[in-house]
Amino acid sequence: MTKADIVDRIAQATGLTKVETEVVVDGFLKTVIEAMTEGVHIEIRGFGTFKVKKRQARIARNPRTGEPVPLDEHYVPVFKVSKELRDRVDKNLKERGKSE
Repeated sequence: MTKADIVDRIAQATGLTKVETEVVVDGFLKTVIEAMTEGVHIEIRGFGTFKVKKRQARIARNPRTGEPVPLDEHYVPVFKVSKELRDRVDKNLKERGKSE
């Protein structure tokens, strides 16, 4: 599913135009991105949590040559799905007979 698909579904469900809906979706995404770049923790109950985790400096290996490669400490965005969403996805896909 793409952002355009999300905009289409929200526009159909709300009665807003696609242009208005795209502005709202873009605004939401921009807000999440800005908050994460500032290190702010975002919790959307029933959906999940966006946060930034600090990764320690370490020595990695180049998989092609096996040569050690130093990695500096860095920050990565992470998303942790809520228990409610995880359970709902599991239940729905089991009922439909899909699995991966």
